[in-house]
Amino acid sequence: MKKIGILFGKERSFPMAFVERINSKNIPGIIAEPVRIDKVMQGESSGYAVIVDRISQDVPFYRAFLKNAALCGTAVINNPFWWSADEKFFNNCLATKIGVPVPKTVILPSRDHPVDTSEQSFSNLAFPLDWEGIFNYVGFPAYMKPFAGGGWKNVYRLNSADDFFQKHSETGELVMLLQEEIVFEEYYRCYCIGGKYVRIMPYEPRNPHHLRYVSDFSPSAERLQQMEQIVLRINHYLGYDFNTVELALRNGVPYAIDFCNPAPDAEKTSVGEENFNWVVETAATYAIERAQSHQDGMDNLTWGEYLKRSTAKQILV
Repeated sequence: MKKIGILFGKERSFPMAFVERINSKNIPGIIAEPVRIDKVMQGESSGYAVIVDRISQDVPFYRAFLKNAALCGTAVINNPFWWSADEKFFNNCLATKIGVPVPKTVILPSRDHPVDTSEQSFSNLAFPLDWEGIFNYVGFPAYMKPFAGGGWKNVYRLNSADDFFQKHSETGELVMLLQEEIVFEEYYRCYCIGGKYVRIMPYEPRNPHHLRYVSDFSPSAERLQQMEQIVLRINHYLGYDFNTVELALRNGVPYAIDFCNPAPDAEKTSVGEENFNWVVETAATYAIERAQSHQDGMDNLTWGEYLKRSTAKQILV
């Protein structure tokens, strides 16, 4: 019997519906359940062929458990090793190399010294930074947000250099991004599952939270195909099995705004019934596919094109 588990936190509608949908298919040799952990011993199997991870970004213990499970052959969705290494600034840097338009973005050192460091720890860092060059590159208005993390926390819209310095003084030890504002005509949030299933959802981030999936625009067939190709390209290079990509259309050009969302919102009250039904059905289908292709004791993780190509070059050398 191959078990599919889901590891989750406060959310309830998606995890329970996911489990129920898989079990309702009555596929011989496959069952789904919420993950149960009563002990974690090094090098020992978790007992799951597949685990869908919805919470380890907030719980380091879970991330360590998932890495051990993956080493023992579990197909973890998403790859916990890559997720541990990834962050939003790298994603933007990668996008510039694979032909995906992104806002002009710079990374900033933390306002306060990290614990166990002092001024001597930053002898390689110019002081002051080239603020004029940074501001001329990004422009104002701009957004400042953490280079890692999500959930629209510690995000600032800035109108000037003075505004920047005042807000940056509040960020403590957070490493922040300063990013060009994209004034958009249309905005889309796009699920991508398994590197092949894409759902492009009109999204209005300026609406109240409960109305953000209500909009008065929709893409043409040509624009839909263009956005789908961008979403697939991003996820193929990153290697995410389950992710969302946010695209803002400015003058008809889709800019990737945020595409490091490996535990994207899938609550029914947030995304609406149609989107919820799609993500439950598609996630269930994909998890079953991974369980059926699972090989005991092997590496069953997904690795992105960026890593695979880099590794191939090292082997050739």
